[in-house]
Order: sequence, then C-alpha cells, then structure tokens
Amino acid sequence: MRDYDVCGLGNAIVDIFLELDDAEFASLDFERGTMRLVEADDQRKLLHQFSESNRELRLVSGGSVANSVIGVSQLGGRSAFIGCVGDDRYGLHYAEEFNALKINIGNPIMVGETTGTCVALITPDAERTMRTCLAVSSHLAAKHVDASRIANSTWLFIEGYVFANPSTGQTAIRDAIKAAKASGTKIALTCSDAFIPEVFGDAFLAALADSDLLFCNAPESIAVTKAANSEEAFAALKSLVPNCVVTDGPHGAFIRFDGEESHVPAFACHPKDLTGAGDMFAGAFLYGITHGYAPAIAARGANFMCMNVITQVGARLQQDAKALWEQGLEDHRADDVGG
Repeated sequence: MRDYDVCGLGNAIVDIFLELDDAEFASLDFERGTMRLVEADDQRKLLHQFSESNRELRLVSGGSVANSVIGVSQLGGRSAFIGCVGDDRYGLHYAEEFNALKINIGNPIMVGETTGTCVALITPDAERTMRTCLAVSSHLAAKHVDASRIANSTWLFIEGYVFANPSTGQTAIRDAIKAAKASGTKIALTCSDAFIPEVFGDAFLAALADSDLLFCNAPESIAVTKAANSEEAFAALKSLVPNCVVTDGPHGAFIRFDGEESHVPAFACHPKDLTGAGDMFAGAFLYGITHGYAPAIAARGANFMCMNVITQVGARLQQDAKALWEQGLEDHRADDVGG
C-alpha cells in the first residue's frame, strides 16, 4: 500500500477574502466580477490599502489542484502536494495550514520570494472580483519535482495551469510524468481552463497521451477535441485518453472509467459561488476510486460535494466532508431501494 492516494502538482495560491461595501469597491475602479492577473507591486498596494484600515483579511490556502488534494484529505484520504511558496507571511501560513490538514508538501518555501495570492473582493451582491498574483507559484520547475512522493502515491494529479509556463512548468510536468511512469503511479490531468489546450495544445496533448484520466468541463472538452459539442467531445476523448470525466454544471457529469460509461445527474441547488466546483469534483472522485467505490458512485458523491461547495462562498468546504459524502451515498441507496 502506498503512502498517498493522490499527489498533486500545481500552483500554490493563498486566497485572501475581503468584504467591501459598494462605495469602497467603487473607489477601486475595478470591473465587477472580473479576474485579472496583476504584478506583485500592484497586489502589495491593494493589500496595504486595506490592512491600513485594520480590515479583516481571511486567508485560505489553495490553488486549483491544491483544492482537490485538500478535498481528498477532508474526506479521509491521504494526499501530498508539490508547489512553491515564498517565505513571507502568506507562504508560512500556506505551509502551516497544509501541515494541519496532514498533506505532505515537502519543503515548498523559497527564501526571498513572494507567495502567490488571489485577493477576492466580495461585494453586497455576493459577486466576487479577483486580482491574482502568481508570484513564485509560477516558478514551479523540474527541480521541485519530488520523485519519491510521486512514487509513493497511487495517483499523480497535474494542474493544467502549469502548462502556461513553458520554460519551467512544462519541464516540471514532463519530469513528474517520467517519475510516475517509472513507479507505476497513475496519471490524472485537468485542463484548468479552455485556454490551456487552446494555447499550449502540443504540450498538453503530449501529456494527455501519457495520462490515465482527464478531468474537464464541457467547454474544455471541446477545446481539447475541436468537437462541435460536449457530447461529441466525450466520444472523441476515447481515442485520446483511457478514462475521462466531462462535467457539465447542472447537466451532471459524463464518466468513462475502466471501460464503462455512465452519466451522473447533478444535484439541483441555488449556487452562491461557483469557484472550486471542478476542483472539489476531481478530489472527491479520486477519493472515491481509491477507496473502493464504483466510478458512477464516486461521481455521484463528487456531484453532491460540488453542490455543497457552490452553495457557500469560497472553494474550501466548510462542513464535515465525510458526513456529506455519506449523505450523498445514502440518498443514492434510498433511490435504489425506492426504484
């Protein structure tokens, strides 16, 4: 038995939540509901502006694949993560929080560097306007790839955003895949965003050819396959990767795993914040298939976890994850009995 169910490779980002009234938000002259990449100096000025007024800054450590491995851990699985943070207050917070979550992150702190942050400005209409500074998280390179942690994991889970750094990130991905292949570790890949396969298609498809499982949403599946719609894309993915999951929001998820195909409906809800839905689905699905659940059951549990994430603010589940997982599967068993 290996030490970890999942080892993630991705950007380490600290989410910083700040609630503003409409007048405060208007003073910033930001377009409401947008996400923009910013430089470290601009991020520093923005944070300084509100720390000066003694506003509470709520910190939550994450990043896309990092959120997935946190989900695995919250469900009771064993996870590891490979990423980079600086030695500032945010990097130290990140390392402490992951240690508290019992996620092995090795030695991610880079001296003299700035940690990646995403400032989420929450306004009274529940809209989130985000300013993201990748900082040192974008320096993830081959030298940070820990082959022993990968070898001690059942799955390696690679974040698509890392492809956006061709000189460093893509070499890290290639080395991680090489380490996984050498140790018989299965490889899962996520698109992260449709622009990744669109802009970095050659590198992405090369990694996909070595992967065992792809996670993508409907627009991303179309970007990968150039199909006309998500249904055709799901069919086309069969020739590109042995197993895949295509999530489609309220329309549920299409699963192909171990030669079996299924469609798993979504749970109806009124979303508050869609951030982290795909991250939670991937983490919960990987937890399920590494803990003896059939793929369709794992996807059902993952959909239930997603529903709970998007009906709160923030990508980190604030409730008892294992209890929610059991509740989702109890509903399934009740459906079976009722049917």
